[in-house]
Amino acid sequence: MELRDKNGLTEQEFLASYNAGDFPRPSMTADVAIFSRDQRGWKVLLVRRGGHPCLGQWAMPGGFVGPKETIGRAAARELEEETGITGLVPEQLFTYSQPGRDPRTWVMTTAHLVVADASQLKVQAGDDAADAGWFRIERRREDEGVYALRLEKGGELLTAKVLRTTACDDGPYRIMENSGLAFDHAKILALALDRLEERK
Repeated sequence: MELRDKNGLTEQEFLASYNAGDFPRPSMTADVAIFSRDQRGWKVLLVRRGGHPCLGQWAMPGGFVGPKETIGRAAARELEEETGITGLVPEQLFTYSQPGRDPRTWVMTTAHLVVADASQLKVQAGDDAADAGWFRIERRREDEGVYALRLEKGGELLTAKVLRTTACDDGPYRIMENSGLAFDHAKILALALDRLEERK
């Protein structure tokens, strides 16, 4: 005997009449924070955005999830397309869903984390990335819960200030200031550094 819902429909009948357009749907992206450590500390691989939005700013490799792929597969694919790096398995870090985090439309992202040996990776910017490179990244505590991020590569400097919060919001950090990093990637990098420190 087939089960019927409160409207008397079987699952097959329900699915035949279901309209996904009845509910607003977000776009989904996958971003990858890829770190490497040497005697001077942590470095993070960023790509310079070659198109709008955030044209010319630096971002973690990432992009939209296709309709026939998992978020993890999209993360690995975007990493390869934008940096040429293959063979790494990104692990999920956090899903960011703050309304307005992307000016194009309602876009959620699942951030991923990878630790690799930069000396073993050949980086080549591709797809919609205008450039790619390793930035030395440092985090300094400035006040109670306030951290300054400093990223530097060959004289180019990116800075941000983030506030650690206990509010039930979009991750444990809120961006206070940002110069040069695309979207909300400053708070994603701050959380990634937390995870790296926990593993020491």
